[in-house]
Amino acid sequence: MRSLPPEAEEKKKAIFDQMSPRQQKFVLKKGYQKWDPFQEPKDPIDLREGKLKGTAVQLAKAFLVECPAVEYSNDYGKGVWEICLGLINDDEKYRAMYEFAVWYARKLQEAQTDREK
Repeated sequence: MRSLPPEAEEKKKAIFDQMSPRQQKFVLKKGYQKWDPFQEPKDPIDLREGKLKGTAVQLAKAFLVECPAVEYSNDYGKGVWEICLGLINDDEKYRAMYEFAVWYARKLQEAQTDREK
């Protein structure tokens, strides 16, 4: 753990002293020196970035700006948001839905090409 200045050590001790005996036991089990009551919170889900280095909100908005207005509805937007979060979090269900959509689009393109021949 990082070294704390004396005033932070005093705050740490004060926090520890105000804890219930059960909580103190938990901290002592993990190690008082390793315990950091001043840890920064983790990022909320909408601030996580996917492989494209954009948040879910940024990616969903960028897609909806590019999509034709005729196709857009509230359900459409909800679907975009849902799959965006699923893909950013690498959820297997949404990855499968994406891979199927890509496969289906390829099959439609092949069928279109066959009809034109």
